[in-house]
Amino acid sequence: MHYEEQLKRLNEYQKEAVLDESNACIVNANVGSGKTTVLISKIIYLHYAKNISYKDMIVLTFTNKAANEIKERLIASDDSIQLEELEGFGTFHSVALHLLKNVLSVEKIEYNKEFLVIEPEEELDIAMQITQEEKLKIKYKNRLIKRLEQAMSIEKEEEKVSPYDDDIFRLVELLKEEKIKQNKMTFSDILKNANILLDEYKIEPKWIIIDEVQDSDKLQLDFIDKLKSGGTKLFAVGDPNQVIYSWRGSSLNVVYTLKHKYDAKELSLPINYRSSSAILEAARCFQQSGSNLIGARESGNKIVVKNQYNSFNEACYLADKIKEIHKSGVSYKEIAVFYRLQNQSQVFEDVFLKNEIPFEVSMKKTIRDIPVLNWMIKLLRFSVNPNDFSSAIYVLSNKDYGERMTEKAARKIVKEQNIIKSELLEKMHNFLNECSNITKSDELYTYFEFDKYIRPTAATYNEDKESICALLGIIMEYVKEKQVPFLNGLRDFINSSALYGVNILQKDITNETDSVKLMTLHASKGLEFSYVFITGVNYGLIPLHTRDMEEEEEQRLFFVGITRAKDYLELSYYTNPDYQRVAPGESRYIYMIPEKLIQNDKVKSENVNLQELKKQIQEAKAHGKKEEAVVTESIVKIVNRTEEAVVSKPADISVVEEINHEPIKWVNHKKYGIGKVLNEDDMMVEVEFENYGVKEFIKAFSELEFL
Repeated sequence: MHYEEQLKRLNEYQKEAVLDESNACIVNANVGSGKTTVLISKIIYLHYAKNISYKDMIVLTFTNKAANEIKERLIASDDSIQLEELEGFGTFHSVALHLLKNVLSVEKIEYNKEFLVIEPEEELDIAMQITQEEKLKIKYKNRLIKRLEQAMSIEKEEEKVSPYDDDIFRLVELLKEEKIKQNKMTFSDILKNANILLDEYKIEPKWIIIDEVQDSDKLQLDFIDKLKSGGTKLFAVGDPNQVIYSWRGSSLNVVYTLKHKYDAKELSLPINYRSSSAILEAARCFQQSGSNLIGARESGNKIVVKNQYNSFNEACYLADKIKEIHKSGVSYKEIAVFYRLQNQSQVFEDVFLKNEIPFEVSMKKTIRDIPVLNWMIKLLRFSVNPNDFSSAIYVLSNKDYGERMTEKAARKIVKEQNIIKSELLEKMHNFLNECSNITKSDELYTYFEFDKYIRPTAATYNEDKESICALLGIIMEYVKEKQVPFLNGLRDFINSSALYGVNILQKDITNETDSVKLMTLHASKGLEFSYVFITGVNYGLIPLHTRDMEEEEEQRLFFVGITRAKDYLELSYYTNPDYQRVAPGESRYIYMIPEKLIQNDKVKSENVNLQELKKQIQEAKAHGKKEEAVVTESIVKIVNRTEEAVVSKPADISVVEEINHEPIKWVNHKKYGIGKVLNEDDMMVEVEFENYGVKEFIKAFSELEFL
């Protein structure tokens, strides 16, 4: 599409941002206001109307997904664009990595161009090894990653005094030396080192364009500053209401900082095209920035608030509800279930699987999370970087894979490079010479003789072999796409997998697959769905137990979750939450939404805390019949007032089977199916269901039919 046609499709606020050519411009973009459209229109306008080469632009994003979306949409609008023209388009880390590999002189800081990227966990492994070898005194090792970060951020020598009277600053120095010796950089090293080298070598792009600028931390702001020379123009888009990563270092003051540092013009994109006006009105209750949120859509459905007994009951309810929605013609990919913590997904996965509802779980599962691939990637790391001693030691001394020697023996032969003592070390040592022309994944598999090292007799053998073959296939595909020599492509892949992770078991959430999306509130950022269910709005989950500043972030996170919904939003809370430190009943976030916006599907009687009731029953039983009668009477009163509860009628229990003269009783539950009674008394019953395990019920609320 020609850029002039594209401009005609923009509203007045969007068009003003695209056409603006100030030295610096910060755009406050409300949720659903067409932020990505504006960014891409800006790039196309600069290229076609102002003749700015793509190579003279640096476009910075916070996720690989966002960077890829921008590149894909640009290429879709003009298929003559070559990928190498877009090398300055990517995440902060990938752009800094590109500069270190291809533009800046890393030799000045004692690295060479073949350096590899490592994750914080690998840096921690090296730090622990140094601590052991040098016999350093280090306190609070369980918080060492955080302590190292803090110590590394202190630049003035006079301030380098450990508050715990230990050797943390000595460790920082030795760690820095060891990373240079092993030719490795962490994520933060990539930006730090790029910033150091950019002091001497000015890139001078004509434009810097930044997406989600509100998420920038100090290192990223420094990176922007080093790139922005006198003639470079800055265009940044962000929303202060969506600062949800302060634990990573992002700050609420980013927009203010940039505005005053560069005397930036401030514009806004106030019109939300995504959500119904009822959803937007609810979102405004959690908005912390003063920017005006204007809706372009009609009122739509009220927000449904529903109370659930626990997460399992909710998963069963959602399975039925989602089937209904799908039958009405809505595709599964338009439905999402959000939760606060990753471990909350399991119950939804189990129930949806049993109910044959297709789903995807958004989870950053990296190579490091799969033991055989963690071992294999370290094997490849040493093979392409002979200075990577810590990886070689890990490969040789791993208890499950490889030659499984002791760590002491592995360290000795690696340091001495004694390839006669280890066949696997010899293979890694000769890799660069013997494998430079590999073109197929099975050649790589055969070279390393993986069958020998992943134990053909082990129970995990087939699964491990599949994982290795899958990863080798991905590596070869990656090299082929890059159109570079094999060894260069392999190094690129190893760095890319450290930066972004490579999810072998599940692909990233995409809208191409017709499946329900399960994800944390954090993972939902940047996405949108017709139907959104936010679960567990109990104090202790939403919001989490937090300090005051973190509480503000919890509120912004809830704002992000709400504003993912286009047409239908349902919030739920648990009467009997099955998570530690979570209070029963709705959190105050539900009370913050005006009643006129809510369709309340909760139980109309007072909240019934069944866990407390169960405790009362057990105490009453311990004290005799009189108290038990009182409790029973109170249960009956509550049941009579509770519309959703079903009182079990006395049932004739038939004995269908006897084992060791013990009668086995069977029951039927409309959600869980047929189950075997393990224990029961007048008040309680414990049942084992084939697919759901053991469940305990108060009989008055159980909905069990005795068979």
